Amino acid sequence: MKDADVSKQIQQMIRFIRQEAEEKANEISVAAEEEFNIEKLQLLEAEKRKIRQEYERKAKQVDVRKKIEYSMQLNAARLKVLQAQDEMVNSMKDDAKKALLRVSNDKKAYKKLIKDIIVQGLIRMREPSVILRCREGDRKLIESVLEEAKKEYSEKANVQGPTIILDNRVFLPSPPKNNSTDSIEPFCSGGVVLASQDGKIVLENTLDARLDVIFRQKLPEIRKRLLS
Repeated sequence: MKDADVSKQIQQMIRFIRQEAEEKANEISVAAEEEFNIEKLQLLEAEKRKIRQEYERKAKQVDVRKKIEYSMQLNAARLKVLQAQDEMVNSMKDDAKKALLRVSNDKKAYKKLIKDIIVQGLIRMREPSVILRCREGDRKLIESVLEEAKKEYSEKANVQGPTIILDNRVFLPSPPKNNSTDSIEPFCSGGVVLASQDGKIVLENTLDARLDVIFRQKLPEIRKRLLS
C-alpha cells in the first residue's frame, strides 16, 4: 500500500474517532444539562414547599393569637357584665335593706308583722317551750302580742300554746346609726330569733334574715331579668 493511501486511511480514522468523541461529549453535555435542570427544579420545589410550610405555620400562629385575643376580650366583656349585674343586685339589696329599716316606723303595721313572724316561727319549730330574742327597743311591743301569738299558733297547729320565755338579757342588735346600711357594726332591722329550751334548735326570723333568704331564692330570676 502506498504511503498516500496509508496516510489517507489514518486521516479517516482520526476524523471518525474525533467525530465519535464529539458526539459522546455532546451526549454527556446534554445529559448533564438535563440532570442540572432536574436538580434545579427539585431544589426549587423544595424551597417552595418550605415557603408554603412557613407561611402555613405563621398563618396558624396568627389565627391562634386572634382566637386567644377574641377569647380574652369575650371573657373581659363577660366579667364586666357580671360585675355590672353584681353592682345592680347589691344596689337592689341595699335599697331593700333601707326599706326594711323603715318598716318599724309604722307601729301598727309592724306590730301585726311581729305577731305574724312569731306565729310562723312557732309553727315551724313546734316546740313546747321556746326562748324568744328581740331588739331591746321592740321588747314592749313583743310583750303586747305574745298572748295573741300563742293563741293563734295554738288554733292553727291544734296544740296547746307553748311557753314563751322572752330573753331580757341578750338582745338582737339595734338599727344602725342614721339608718345607714353601710355600717360595719352588726344591726337588725326588726323581727325575732326563736330557740328551743335546750338551744339545739335556733330559728332566725328577723327581717334581715328573711331578706337574705328571699334574695338567695330570687337571685337566678333577678340575674335572668337583668340579662333580658
